[in-house]
Amino acid sequence: MAQSHAPDLQDQIEDHALEAVPESARQSWLTLSWNTAGIVTTLVQLFFGALVSLVAGFQIALLAGLCVTVVGALLGWGVGHVAYRSGLSSTVMARRFGFGEQGSAVASLIFAFMIIGFLALENALLYKGLLFYFGWPDNLGTRVGLYGGLTLAWVALTAFGFNWVSRVSSVTLLAFLAVLAWITASVLGAAAMLLPELLHFPTQLPDAALLAMGVHGDAGKFIFAVNVLIGSAGALALVDADLGRYARRSRDIGLAALVGNLAMDVLMLAIGAAIMHVGAPRLAAFYAEKQGISLAQAQQLVLASPDAVAAAFIVFGGALGTVLMVLAQGKAQVLNTYSASLSLSNLFDAVGGWRPGRLWCVVLANVIGLVMLYGQLLALVNAWITLLGVLTTCFAGVILADYHLMGGRRRAASHREAVNWSGVVATGVATWAATGPLTAWVPVPFASALLVSVLLYAGLRRLVLRPAPAALNPN
Repeated sequence: MAQSHAPDLQDQIEDHALEAVPESARQSWLTLSWNTAGIVTTLVQLFFGALVSLVAGFQIALLAGLCVTVVGALLGWGVGHVAYRSGLSSTVMARRFGFGEQGSAVASLIFAFMIIGFLALENALLYKGLLFYFGWPDNLGTRVGLYGGLTLAWVALTAFGFNWVSRVSSVTLLAFLAVLAWITASVLGAAAMLLPELLHFPTQLPDAALLAMGVHGDAGKFIFAVNVLIGSAGALALVDADLGRYARRSRDIGLAALVGNLAMDVLMLAIGAAIMHVGAPRLAAFYAEKQGISLAQAQQLVLASPDAVAAAFIVFGGALGTVLMVLAQGKAQVLNTYSASLSLSNLFDAVGGWRPGRLWCVVLANVIGLVMLYGQLLALVNAWITLLGVLTTCFAGVILADYHLMGGRRRAASHREAVNWSGVVATGVATWAATGPLTAWVPVPFASALLVSVLLYAGLRRLVLRPAPAALNPN
């Protein structure tokens, strides 16, 4: 019996990391949606929702969230459709569409750095939240114990492939939403705030603070909100591809992408806005009393970082709020680790033909995440989060351009190319242009990045950097 089950277990762990998912393993849109919604319902997204609502006012922020939902869902569906057709994860898919065999290492580096950075960031938020609740000291012993325990949990919950990850995500997401609904109702009920009043609250920052942030008028508020929210759209589109390879039909990943973007840019925005708008005065008073600072300083802390959201749930919900924090971060960490392992698997294979197995990539992703916590890499992730969002958007744009405009969907699977320099160059130039010279004309870098990457790739591929026929079919 042991011998007959061993191959099944090994296949489950490997999870088709470097090959196409067979039709027999495909899943419905509901199974995929547990994952797309699970990875975005986090404290970070609640913080983004609170931030844009307090800066722009709830109605402008919600309008921005709806616009980002439409754009993000379409992008996720587009990239997810390519994954559905090919059966490949996002970075392995880049071998066939846009980047080439070795060139896909560039895509893996971009995505791995971003997703492992999120893994480290979410670990740090969970760590600080647990310290806040239990009152533990921040010393070496606590760090080793907590970070070590969290790392072991993420490895164990991600080791057995997509089906197990989906089960974990579905259970934790349902529990998270139930606890979140209870705490939100309790906070709003305690404040005796009516829903119409909540839906119409205006900008909560003074004009001087808005001007210091470069926000001018309602248009400036809308652009600010879009830029904050849409930074995650490119990364989520690549996650949609990692999950879309398991789709039975194109519309399955399309629906899952829509659910994920609705959860990220509408649900998390509305709840984050409600809780922080109603609870910000109470939380600021708590900070002022606990840290012995002025109320004005405490109010600045409330909007300083996502740590405030973790603190808010603990202050408002006590033990139940702590449970919510663990559920929010836990399911996201499992999905972050899963996508990171797929990206690292392709990176090692593309660069040196080394295939250590997906399980080792799961472990390595978590080890790199721990290193980020104690070095300067996590600071780089935080500083470059907008740049990374633009890079992943260009990555998605190149894949879509190759698939739809350059005949990729009709190209045989045996089509091989070492490095597709059109994709590499288009990604670099579009990123530079979108975050540099084009910002004066297009204040939303996501839009210019997507447009430039698609057009530039198509132009380079057709007119300048055309592949040599011998490179397409190596012996």
